[in-house]
Amino acid sequence: MPLDLSPFSDAGLDGATLATLLDTHRAADAPRLTRLWRYYRNPVLNERDARTGAVRRRLAQIAGLPSRLTQPVPDDDRHPTEREIVIENDIAWRLHTLLDLMLGRPPVLLSTSPDEETRAAVQAILDAVLENAGGIALLQDAALLSSVFGHVDFLLRAEDLFTTPIPTSARNDPRAAIEFARLLRVEVIEPTRAIPVLSPDDFRQLSVYIIHFTRPSTATGGAGASPGRQSLLAGLRDRLNIAAPTPTTEGVLELFSATHHQRYEDGRLVFDSPNPIGVLPVVHIQNLTQPFRYEGLSEVEPLIPLQDELNTRLSDRANRVTLQSFKLLLAKGLEDDAPVRAVSPGQVWMTSNPDASIQAFGGDAASPSEDNHIQQIREAMDKTSTVNPLAAGLIRARVGQLSSENALRITLLGALNKTTRKQVAFGKGLAHLAELILRALDRVGLFPTTPADRGVTVQWPDPIPRNERDRLDAARLKIELGVPRERVLAELGYAPNENAIT
Repeated sequence: MPLDLSPFSDAGLDGATLATLLDTHRAADAPRLTRLWRYYRNPVLNERDARTGAVRRRLAQIAGLPSRLTQPVPDDDRHPTEREIVIENDIAWRLHTLLDLMLGRPPVLLSTSPDEETRAAVQAILDAVLENAGGIALLQDAALLSSVFGHVDFLLRAEDLFTTPIPTSARNDPRAAIEFARLLRVEVIEPTRAIPVLSPDDFRQLSVYIIHFTRPSTATGGAGASPGRQSLLAGLRDRLNIAAPTPTTEGVLELFSATHHQRYEDGRLVFDSPNPIGVLPVVHIQNLTQPFRYEGLSEVEPLIPLQDELNTRLSDRANRVTLQSFKLLLAKGLEDDAPVRAVSPGQVWMTSNPDASIQAFGGDAASPSEDNHIQQIREAMDKTSTVNPLAAGLIRARVGQLSSENALRITLLGALNKTTRKQVAFGKGLAHLAELILRALDRVGLFPTTPADRGVTVQWPDPIPRNERDRLDAARLKIELGVPRERVLAELGYAPNENAIT
């Protein structure tokens, strides 16, 4: 069934362009993004052996090891299996540490509306929408995906809000707006299923946003059927000796523009409606900005070569230790008929030959060059990621060097600076998302606002705990200097107007 793309013709999207975008995403973008995720997550994958055809389970990062470690020696029965493999995922804990510094505690959204009552209502509405979408867990998921892939998108779905009847008494009522605002859904879109169509005049502007993915079919008896129905059908198939059907999938395609929204499932148009918000309901957030590119910089990509080298050297060391761990005994001058004894405590050999001897050789020996090389790889990963073991809580008896809060900040300076950069980009995205939420409520007639009322600033908590008395003294001085009270409370981690509307 051909797709009706006429509503998106003004944005320059037609059938041929869409097919090219989908093919490029499947052939180039999706494999690259999947590789980044696998290096971060390091899941166990099923892999078929090319020689035997057997399926074996292997960690994803094994794909980066050289063949001398992963493949058996050809035509050599003495080496039927691969060598010992050691995988130490040094990428995941670094990303998690950055995430803890950035979103260990939730940020506070402050309205910049000139009217005090509007500010209180705006903040209560935004809190309700974000909490309904997952709250801090939603932001943490988005920040993690952004770190892995380099960018992430928020999608605001407003169909339920605009199709639900709203009584006249609920209009212009902030309390009613909070209840109806829960119909707005904020969804995190990972780049593996997102295809942006950029404006030809500005790479920072989206013309059309495409979501494409496959999911288990919801057909009767398929993978999407309920567990009870599946078990009933399985029992009938067993009684009638009928083979179970092969699980099927269906493709889902969604297209968004500033004026229209369509959804296709297996080529069938299931949703077609004008965009009631009037703007593209997508918020794009870069992890770290990249000049003249829509995509941001990934935390995983520069660590992949170092991770491969670390795993290779750890595997080499494991094989060396295995071969050299046990000492060998060379017995000379013992009688030929002497019984063979196991080497264990309490075992004694006796001989009448005064020249007989038992000499030990082998055993593991120190390898300074190997240890130095592994240490240098870890330090290179520290510099590349700006995250050192101290940031993850590994002190290693160096507490004496961290005698003050300032000393700790200097030690973690790289990670803190990167956290600040990420918070700036993420804060702009949250402000844009807040603007879309308030715009939707204004367009539906629930909570009228002007562009000046939709401004939001984001207050981020300090990643390094401060002395509570010092924080309170500093807050008191700021209030005396004229800093708005709600801003000071936000810096302390309190929502200043969370109980203003009940």
